[in-house]
Amino acid sequence: MADQKKVAFAVAAEGIEQVELTEPWQAVKDAGAQPVLVSVESGEVQGFNHLTAADTFPVDQTFDAVSVDDFDALVLPGGVANPDALRTEEAAVGFIRDFVTSGKPVAVICHGPWTLVEAGVLDGRRITSWPSLRTDITNAGGQWVDEEVVVDGNLISSRNPDDLPAFNREITKALGA
Repeated sequence: MADQKKVAFAVAAEGIEQVELTEPWQAVKDAGAQPVLVSVESGEVQGFNHLTAADTFPVDQTFDAVSVDDFDALVLPGGVANPDALRTEEAAVGFIRDFVTSGKPVAVICHGPWTLVEAGVLDGRRITSWPSLRTDITNAGGQWVDEEVVVDGNLISSRNPDDLPAFNREITKALGA
């Protein structure tokens, strides 16, 4: 389908909160869009159920081989280790920065906003996250709020896996589904 929307799921090699990857992935597919797993290296990435290793997932593309122009939206799953590692990768941070500034939808959950902090794109933005990121977001110029889902322009954010139904609803709405 030539006009099928493509959604990048940007992750590090490990530490991804599995449900924050798999549930939005399925929501994107159910909305008729194509999810694409983008990571630092080819191969597989490791999902986690909190701190316990879970399933692995095949990487579709690497950050050095993609452009914002290739996608219609971006999803940043959480997990503590995933965004912490991702924010140290220059190609990933640049891709995410460019995506936010493009105006295309960017959905981020749990610890995912750490990468947005690193990208310097939260100044003046209203966002939620896992509560421990409040100070980082505030120091980056963002307005942290404790809400199930927050939509601020092209930025969609949620706090944790309990918020996934609302998070997924806003992602599919942003895709026009």
